[in-house]
Amino acid sequence: MSANKPSGAAIGFSAFAAIMLLVIGVFQVIAGITAIAKNNVVIYAHAADKSYVLHLSTKGWGWTHLILGIVLFLAGLGILSGQVWARTVGVIVAAASAIVNFAFIPVYPVWAIVIIAIDITVIWALTAHGRDIAE
Repeated sequence: MSANKPSGAAIGFSAFAAIMLLVIGVFQVIAGITAIAKNNVVIYAHAADKSYVLHLSTKGWGWTHLILGIVLFLAGLGILSGQVWARTVGVIVAAASAIVNFAFIPVYPVWAIVIIAIDITVIWALTAHGRDIAE
């Protein structure tokens, strides 16, 4: 195997990261639109609790998820098309997604932990194998 030729596994991990960014982006957009459209959605009720350290209104959480979802999706598209900038943006927005979902754990714990795990896997794939999809 040539030193310049990436392995199939490396390309697969990069493609996985890109596709996961696309999927997570769509999920975040759906969650954001739902929160913005229906200000009193039951699953977001705990976010309005005054004892919650990171207090945001339902619409605040909605806009956070919507904007993050759009950027995640665009980064996924960029990675699939081999754009160098998209790897950096992908790592940054996956980290931001993990942080936002960590703050979202009291509201929707299982969902938030699953997204955090996927975000960490995406960060690993992009930092370990990100350049391989462009070659």
